[in-house]
Amino acid sequence: MTHLSMDSPLGPLTLIEHNGRLVAIDWERAPKDELSPLLIRARAAMQAYFAGKREPFDLPLGLEGSDFQKKAWAAIADIPWGEVRTYGEVAARIGSSARAMGAACRTNPLPIIIPCHRVVGANGALTGYSGGEGLSTKQALLALEGPLEQSDLFQPKKPS
Repeated sequence: MTHLSMDSPLGPLTLIEHNGRLVAIDWERAPKDELSPLLIRARAAMQAYFAGKREPFDLPLGLEGSDFQKKAWAAIADIPWGEVRTYGEVAARIGSSARAMGAACRTNPLPIIIPCHRVVGANGALTGYSGGEGLSTKQALLALEGPLEQSDLFQPKKPS
């Protein structure tokens, strides 16, 4: 596995590649970078994200997990920038439960790219986040994309 650390507004992140695919993002700095074309592209994509650009992540991903986790992560990846869905809404898309969706979010190996920060509690509460500094990181990511006020999470979207 090769890895590349980068600074972000939320602290250091390490991008991890295996067999030509991005497999994980860790919320810490690795001791020594090992550059690859994919990791350089991934760093540029993350920098664009943190600069507020709404470009989709177009990177080869190597997700390791159960069939359920992969289904859950795919459903989470479909949540558009600046929008949120409840655990129950995302779970219903794949015929699962909100609790199981929460477990899939906790095991998401590619936070930000698979935007589990866009998944909230049934009443709009910003419940758990396994990355960075927890809920403050989730709030920061939503603010970057929104900015969303918690009271605005479930207001009807105006047609564009």
